[in-house]
Amino acid sequence: MVVLATTPEAAMLPPKSTVTNVIDDPAVSLQRFDLLDLQPYTQERVYATSASKDFHLFYVGRDDVHDILKHVLSRVSISLYLNMFGFDDDELNDILMKIALDPTVTMLVTLDKSQAGGKHEKALLDADRQHNLALFNTSFVTKTYVQEFAIGQSATHQISHTKGFVADGRVAGEGSTNWSASGEGTGIFVVNPGGGFKAQNNTQSIITDPDTISRFSAELVTEHMIAQKQAAAVGAAANKPLRTKTAKPRSTAQPAAPHPALARHRAP
Repeated sequence: MVVLATTPEAAMLPPKSTVTNVIDDPAVSLQRFDLLDLQPYTQERVYATSASKDFHLFYVGRDDVHDILKHVLSRVSISLYLNMFGFDDDELNDILMKIALDPTVTMLVTLDKSQAGGKHEKALLDADRQHNLALFNTSFVTKTYVQEFAIGQSATHQISHTKGFVADGRVAGEGSTNWSASGEGTGIFVVNPGGGFKAQNNTQSIITDPDTISRFSAELVTEHMIAQKQAAAVGAAANKPLRTKTAKPRSTAQPAAPHPALARHRAP
């Protein structure tokens, strides 16, 4: 029998929750997160013994990427910096909206301007705006938190194609995966892929390397500030009064008669 060494402090800690979506359980967080926690969402259900301890790559259509994202995002309790090109996932959006209403969490969300006008994403964001309009393109700061959504482009006005996040300064996610049913391979473990289910070829990495997380956090904040300034500029231009030319009134004075010396002689 193998006996695992432990400390008295570790023995007193409650076991980590294996529930996927724990957004309604404030007792669960990312403070004890380990990449091993995501093994059950892989096709093999276990990593190789040589697997990295600070980086793992998952595959849409093969691994349960949708639940991996839910597992990490629903455990946010401190901060979330996110830039997502395709934002069409109702369930992940619901998680973010609950985080947005938590006064103890700092959250900055950046979305691409072109994608935000898409049919599904626009409907999703319109519903969010009705839920809490102050979150969109407007930051509000209290003594404890900042919450904001910003919609924009890159610094050179190209698409904002980043697809990643940093959660609680401890866990990062990045890859080609957009937040949509086919983009994430939603339900891949439940529905037979040959029975009509569609999944794109996408990757999703989950990272715990401190250096990567630090640099990615700085980049996500920078991208958010750029989108924020763009939105502010558009708002300022929209509210700028139109400049109109005032027509000069026509003169009522009668033209003076020409000087006799300048009058032409008529032919006799």
